[in-house]
Amino acid sequence: MTLNGPAMPSSGGVNQRALVKMTPAEVDAFVESSRTMTMCTINHDGTIHAVAMWFGFLEGCIAVETKAKSQKALNLRRNPAMTVLMEAGERYEELRGVELVGKGEIVEDPERLLVLGRSVFERYYGPFTDEARPFVEAMLNKRIVVKLHVERTVSWDHRKLG
Repeated sequence: MTLNGPAMPSSGGVNQRALVKMTPAEVDAFVESSRTMTMCTINHDGTIHAVAMWFGFLEGCIAVETKAKSQKALNLRRNPAMTVLMEAGERYEELRGVELVGKGEIVEDPERLLVLGRSVFERYYGPFTDEARPFVEAMLNKRIVVKLHVERTVSWDHRKLG
């Protein structure tokens, strides 16, 4: 997967960030095991539009399918800045998460849409079959794919503190 951008800079002193930061392999495993992510784009007035999304993978990158006229699609056509967040944990010492910051690429090519549709289907429903193809094609009607090109990865796993 293409999920690891440049590391965050250190602020000096005891570096708690360094203690809780996930390795690239841990980031990949956490993202792969996550079911829902929060996807953030920038609205026309500069506020943040955040929405929970299912996701799959396209060409090694996180990607989502969405209606072509959705707010997130409109936002990305105006400004490709995009951040996604996956998190887990109930108590402070259990908190884990990955934030991926980058640019969203809008994909409208039907073949690439189908690749992402299949990825999403398999993540949430099970093996893709010939019988599933019409369902996936219907799901992609009037939709686009947004593929995230990661520029920066931030991660934390507070279980490493204990």
